[in-house]
Amino acid sequence: MNIRKLELKDAQLMLEWMHDESVVEKLHTDFSSKTIEDCERFIESSWNDMNNVHLAIASDTDEYMGTVSLKHIENGSAEFAITVRAEAMGKGYSWFGMESIIEKAFNEYALEHVYWCVSRLNERAVRFYDKHNFHEAVDIPNSVKERYADVGNLKWYSVLKGDDFNSRDTVAGCKVIRIKTIPAVNSGELSFFESKNDIPFEIKRIYYISKVPEGVRRGFHAHKELKQLLFCPYGRIQLILENKNGREEIELSDPSIGVIIDQFTWREMLWLQKDSVLCVAASDYYNKEDYVRDYDYFVKCIGR
Repeated sequence: MNIRKLELKDAQLMLEWMHDESVVEKLHTDFSSKTIEDCERFIESSWNDMNNVHLAIASDTDEYMGTVSLKHIENGSAEFAITVRAEAMGKGYSWFGMESIIEKAFNEYALEHVYWCVSRLNERAVRFYDKHNFHEAVDIPNSVKERYADVGNLKWYSVLKGDDFNSRDTVAGCKVIRIKTIPAVNSGELSFFESKNDIPFEIKRIYYISKVPEGVRRGFHAHKELKQLLFCPYGRIQLILENKNGREEIELSDPSIGVIIDQFTWREMLWLQKDSVLCVAASDYYNKEDYVRDYDYFVKCIGR
């Protein structure tokens, strides 16, 4: 995945989501009358727009998946916006686009504040922002709110420069650990962990998953007794965990970050970047009887 300048070749796929009711039904703007010429004009105007940044979210094969924007850039702040095609939903493109544009806002454009709003009726969007630890903002300037004076029931969010919105201690109640890492000048880093000292179990098995294409999901199971440490030494993988504490996700993209799964937990892994590697340290040898692969049975077991 990457974000890049919008190109005219993106126009047809841009029009696709504009005319897709499942994508636009909860958005503020009416896109139903838009044409391919409108899309092309928008793309061309984005190349020299000084007050707005519009970029394409693209796959590893450079296929357009959506648009991410910083609008109304002024006085050290900007409004964030994102829309992705139905084809891109549930595959990590939304989070990648959001994370990338916010990083650009603070590091490349030297902004101090990014804000946005969604309809409270847009349950999909609200759920997306809430699960990524963004909280409702109450200090949005009136000059900004006036742009949406004719739209009711909005929920506002914001993030400030310096906010660590990726910092997590737990995900679905499972502990997020910082693997001990020693940097060396001009020669990389060495990361390591030890049984019982750094993780709360003895390691009996280590395995890794590699050569997975972008957008592929794996996992789809829980373990009855097995405890595991999961980490990603290369690439970007979205880890989705569900248990009695709820369903949450975390991106594994830093070799020094791992998640310990030591309770009855359903797990899914989404490859956000091709050839990413997932490593697992396990508390016991392989035992097919320890697997639960029936999701309905899993949900029944946790009483949800």
